[in-house]
Amino acid sequence: MATSPRVLSIQSHVVSGYVGNKAATFPLQVLGFEVDPLNSVQFSNHTGYGSWKGQVLNEKDLDDLSEGLDKNKLNFYTHLLTGYVGSPSFLRRIAEEVKKLKTINPNLIYVCDPVMGDNGEMYVPKELLPIYRDEIISLADILTPNQYEAELLTGIKIKSINDAWKAIDEFHVKGVKTVAISSTNLGTDEYFLGLCSSVIYGKPTKVTIKIKKLPANFTGTGDVFAALFLAWMYKTENNLKVTLENTIATLQGVLRNTLQMNTDKTIKSLELRLISSKNVIENPTVEILGEIA
Repeated sequence: MATSPRVLSIQSHVVSGYVGNKAATFPLQVLGFEVDPLNSVQFSNHTGYGSWKGQVLNEKDLDDLSEGLDKNKLNFYTHLLTGYVGSPSFLRRIAEEVKKLKTINPNLIYVCDPVMGDNGEMYVPKELLPIYRDEIISLADILTPNQYEAELLTGIKIKSINDAWKAIDEFHVKGVKTVAISSTNLGTDEYFLGLCSSVIYGKPTKVTIKIKKLPANFTGTGDVFAALFLAWMYKTENNLKVTLENTIATLQGVLRNTLQMNTDKTIKSLELRLISSKNVIENPTVEILGEIA
C-alpha cells in the first residue's frame, strides 16, 4: 500500500510555461501528493503562442512506459489524473490503463479532465469526442469539464442552470460520482458560475459558486483546477463544498499573483506564476463561499 497519496498524471508537457503536467504537478506536490507525470504530448510551449514544436505520443509510447512501470512494480496509484491528449489511439489506450490500474488498486480514484475545447471551438481532433463519450466517461470517478465540453459530451445546450444540472445528471447516470463544471457563462459580467454535484454512497450534494472574473485570459487554469479539485476531495474526505471553496480560492490567488507580475501584457507574462504562489497553494484564503443548491 502507498504510504501517501500517489498520482499518475497523464496529460501534456511543455518545456516552457505552465499547462498540463507542468501546471498540475507542482500544486499536487505542495499539497503532499507524490506525482508521476506521463506526458501525452511534448511541446516547446502551449499552443496559445500561435507556434510550437514537439511530439504527440501514440498508444505504443504509452504501452512502453506502462510496461516499464509494471515490470518494476511501480504501478500502484491512489489516483489517476488525465488531461490533454492529442491522439485518438492514445486516448483509447488510456481506457485500458484505467481498468488495469483499478484491478491493482480497486480504490483508485480516476479524475478525468476531458480537454477538448472552449468557447465553442474544439482544439483537439474531432475523433476524440466519441472516445471520451463512449469509452472514457463511464470509467471516471470525478469529471471536470468546462461548459463547452459538458455540452459536447451530453448533447445538451447549457443555457440555464437547469440545463447545467441536466447535463451533470447525464454524467451521474453513466456512473460518474462527482462532476465539477469548472466554469460556465451562466453568471454575470462580474463573475462566472461554477457548479458541482456528487452522489457518493447514495447521498446527493449540489454546490454552486460565483467566480470573480479577472481582466485577462489565462492558459492552464483548467489543468490547475482539476489537480486542486483532486487534492481537496482527498484532503476533505469528499466534502464537495469545502473542496470547491479551497480550489477556487487557490486558483484566484494564483491568477491575482500572475496579474500583479504581468508587466508587459504578453502571453509570456501571463504564464501562471505557480512557484511564487506556493504559500497560496499551501494555505488558501477562502473569500468566496459555495452555496448548497
